[in-house]
Amino acid sequence: MKHLFKTGLAAASAMVLSTGLAFAGPYDKYAGTTIVVSWPALSHFKAAETLIEEFTAETGIEVEVDALQYLNLRDRQLLEMSKPRGDYDVVSWVVMWKGEYVSKGLLTPLSQFFTSGSLVDPNYDIDDIADAYLQNGGVVGGKKGYMPGKSGALYGIPFGAETSILAYRKDILEEQGIDVPGTYDELRAAMAKLKEAGIPAMTSRGATGHQVTAAWLFHLAPLGGKIFDDQWNPVVNSPEAVEAAEVLREIAKTGPVGIPAFGFGEAAASFLQGESAMYLDTLKIAAMVRDPAQSKVDGKVGYATHPVGSRCGSETGGFAMGIPANSQNKEAAFLFLQYMTNKAGDQRMVELGGDPVRMSTLAANADKFEDFPVVLEQLPCADADWRPLIPEWNELNIDVLGQALTEVITTDKPIQPIMDAANEKARAIMQREGYYVWRN
Repeated sequence: MKHLFKTGLAAASAMVLSTGLAFAGPYDKYAGTTIVVSWPALSHFKAAETLIEEFTAETGIEVEVDALQYLNLRDRQLLEMSKPRGDYDVVSWVVMWKGEYVSKGLLTPLSQFFTSGSLVDPNYDIDDIADAYLQNGGVVGGKKGYMPGKSGALYGIPFGAETSILAYRKDILEEQGIDVPGTYDELRAAMAKLKEAGIPAMTSRGATGHQVTAAWLFHLAPLGGKIFDDQWNPVVNSPEAVEAAEVLREIAKTGPVGIPAFGFGEAAASFLQGESAMYLDTLKIAAMVRDPAQSKVDGKVGYATHPVGSRCGSETGGFAMGIPANSQNKEAAFLFLQYMTNKAGDQRMVELGGDPVRMSTLAANADKFEDFPVVLEQLPCADADWRPLIPEWNELNIDVLGQALTEVITTDKPIQPIMDAANEKARAIMQREGYYVWRN
């Protein structure tokens, strides 16, 4: 659905230009320009519509938003960005798509704009943006092609980015005499005790395909596992990966009924409606807890860092924004990106109910939101290699791991053979795609 944000100030700015008056500020040259933004129809982006209105009022740049259901977004963006002249000037992508977009030449490197004294706000301070978010959502070409490294280049700015934290019912844990779990041993013991008391322990995604894979990934990182080693050998049958699958099976057995059918929405709803005692997933749960339209548990929820296994390691995910290579309004688009993610814009997003991406914003609001200090503490542990952001990930995610992990949580079969079979399928895919051709 497209929305056009206009104000009287925008029209006035355009009138100033038509009189031939000299430019007085960084936005005047672009007043009257209309840019088109493609992003998902999700709560963070819905909240940003007010900030867009303020952007137009201040800059004179009009913004048309094409907000699509998340699952339809990638196909639409690929179609538009593959044209000689596309409709979009700004696109917002899920972090998994960044490598594909860059490999196909569909995005504009942002470095060319950061060299322009007339475009860059000297107070923008890109170093203040959480490094895990910036690297995960916006940098392409470093180690493994998607991780930090000297060969990496910046293509996007995080907007709607996330990591994982633990949300828990303070009242339930206190009544049961359970300390807030800080390790996986403590988490597993807490789940068992809650189950014995007849209380569904922890909700989780579990639906076949990418949902159950995401659920497993939340545990794989802190337990020390990876999808690939540094030579692209799949290691989803390692002891660490099998342990993560064992944890997932325990969650399904001790949690609310229906986990094998839960997607993100159903898993969150179980916690928000008071049907489970714990939630270990995206930080976005905190804003949802505060929303009376979604939550029955506001005031009863505490937050803690993601439990530690052999190491600390939390999710890196969510969205970033960048500029298509075929945009006709790249400078105006950059000004939009900068405005939406500068310090004032990031603070405004907090006020509107969105999720900040800057460390200073989290710190400045730490006394207002119980989850913000936890996120500040968590971000240094966010794992840039939480999942491989490669073109083959969609097939591995859904067709290989998404099938194997469904078998893990819906049967009592030994886990090691299930993961061994998945590992062989993963290796065949990587062999097919040429990942081993440089080996002697």
